[in-house]
Amino acid sequence: MTRPGPLPVEDVIAQPERARATISPDGTRIAFLAPWKHRLNVWVVGVDEDLAEARCVTADETRSIGVYHWASPRWLLYTQDTGGDENAHVFRVDLDDRDAEAVDLTPYPGARVFGHDLPPGRPGTLVVSMNHRRPDEIDLCEIDIATGEVTVLLDGGADVGGVQVGPAGDVVGLAQGDDADWEIHHRAPGATDRVVATFAGADHPVGPHPLQLTPDGTGVWVGRHGDTDRLRLVRIDLATGEECEVGGHPTHDLDTRSQVFPQLPSPLITDAAGELLGVRYARERQVVVPVAPHFAEVLARLEALSDGDLGPVSVDASGRRWVVAFTHDRDPGATWLYDHATGEARLLFRPFPQRDPAAAAPMTPVTITARDGLALPSYLTVPLGAADAPPMVLMPHGGPWTRDAWGYDPVVQLFANRGYAVLQVNFRGSTGFGRAHLQAGIGELARKMHDDLVDAVEWAVSHGHADPRKVAILGGSYGGYAVLVGVTRTPHLFAAAVDYVGISNLVTFLQALPEFLRPGLRTNWYAYAGDPADPAQVPDLLDRSPLTHADRIVTPLLVFQGANDVRVPQSESDAIVASLRDRGVEVGYRVYADEGHLFSQPENLVDMFTTVDRFFAEHLGGVAGPA
Repeated sequence: MTRPGPLPVEDVIAQPERARATISPDGTRIAFLAPWKHRLNVWVVGVDEDLAEARCVTADETRSIGVYHWASPRWLLYTQDTGGDENAHVFRVDLDDRDAEAVDLTPYPGARVFGHDLPPGRPGTLVVSMNHRRPDEIDLCEIDIATGEVTVLLDGGADVGGVQVGPAGDVVGLAQGDDADWEIHHRAPGATDRVVATFAGADHPVGPHPLQLTPDGTGVWVGRHGDTDRLRLVRIDLATGEECEVGGHPTHDLDTRSQVFPQLPSPLITDAAGELLGVRYARERQVVVPVAPHFAEVLARLEALSDGDLGPVSVDASGRRWVVAFTHDRDPGATWLYDHATGEARLLFRPFPQRDPAAAAPMTPVTITARDGLALPSYLTVPLGAADAPPMVLMPHGGPWTRDAWGYDPVVQLFANRGYAVLQVNFRGSTGFGRAHLQAGIGELARKMHDDLVDAVEWAVSHGHADPRKVAILGGSYGGYAVLVGVTRTPHLFAAAVDYVGISNLVTFLQALPEFLRPGLRTNWYAYAGDPADPAQVPDLLDRSPLTHADRIVTPLLVFQGANDVRVPQSESDAIVASLRDRGVEVGYRVYADEGHLFSQPENLVDMFTTVDRFFAEHLGGVAGPA
């Protein structure tokens, strides 16, 4: 197919018209996100009504809502921070009172909700971990959703990963021992705290995921390698510590991307009562393994609706009505209502109805062999109608303890529309491809993790997928660090580079991390890079810091930063930009006052990628979109 002409950036990097639909517990209403005053808000409509009849039930005109939940047929909950500062609060919406405004259930200035849960056995309550009394002490609290009354269940002993409460009052949480291993703790009412399971820290850089209390409170479902390379789902009995695998897959890992990106679906597919229906596994593509016998038939009906991968799943309390969306590389988020009683299904919406799926470039799984023989599962998107050896954009993912996966990415499609191939590499240290692939990244920041990216570029060039003179690199967070490593370690490999909230100095970055990000450092950043508190490790950390080698940068560079970023503070970007400007090296720099670590404001994203579009057109020889 001939590639379509250049599309406006705002048409490609656009908010969905509708997204993330769910059904109410009683099956009578559907909620979804849609724009109101240019920000995504929550809308509600009757299950048999036309979506055009929906009413907006939230009123956030400052920042889009990303995550919401049904607490009951009457109550909706959503989370929101201020300007990307990650001080999340939980808000309640009363659907029975059209005039009621959203109520902040955690109305404590400067406080942060670290985790929240709607325990199935405790209706009408919300369990949160938050530091509302003191910044350095996290309490486990139960909130009455109707009244907002807060009861402290655990004074100062909660974990930033969240603590769960069972129907009988059992408390289950995650902590890290002195040896950096992860421990699941259980405390029954009136009993002392005890460890029921231990997980090797090297297996779980940011902690075991998922970690979910079973609805009856007698066990937990958790991701664990055990004696296998695969990451499996196991159930651990809280009384005996006995564990068994649940809904296993012989070759795929659990799909745990929701640990880093909570807007993505959990690997556990559960019903309205919290009972486990199925488990998501993934490698090149997703596979759902049914656990509940009756779900196998439902799953077959749902998967027949699309040739994409099953995305978010929502079901009413009766198990009759289902709302599901699909992940797809060209037609993202198509959302359906399925009635299992009648077998009927209807398409509710496509989030981007203005886009022609046939005009999008397909994403193809490929495997690249690194110089030491390690297989690197990757994704290549080739622009429609491309000649051999087009310009290429290498896009290393963030984390780095996550992965790239098959599906629609508007940034990838923007570049493909401009005639660039896009390569996304699951370099060593990425999750989702077994324990050996993950642990191959230990100690390899700016070393073999960078070599993997270089090897991927050489593979693309040797296979005719890229022009070696026209390769760009773009990444955010750890991906931004990878960009800066690329232009300091292999400066002549790239014709242009874009660093989005990237780390320039590992020492200052690690020293500045806020308290809530410090648990787990021994198993992630300290293991993969080093500990700045150890003077013997500081020289190596500095050597692996792009700022130390900024004098090697000759690649034209763009840098983007959020002023409210608490993970990679603005000082990291300020330092690399100042170093280059002092030497007269071309560097563009934009700081957005109302953004944090990952940008969400539509106008900022359009501005950012309009700038990138013109930058790549200048340095890769492409054609930018219309102004």
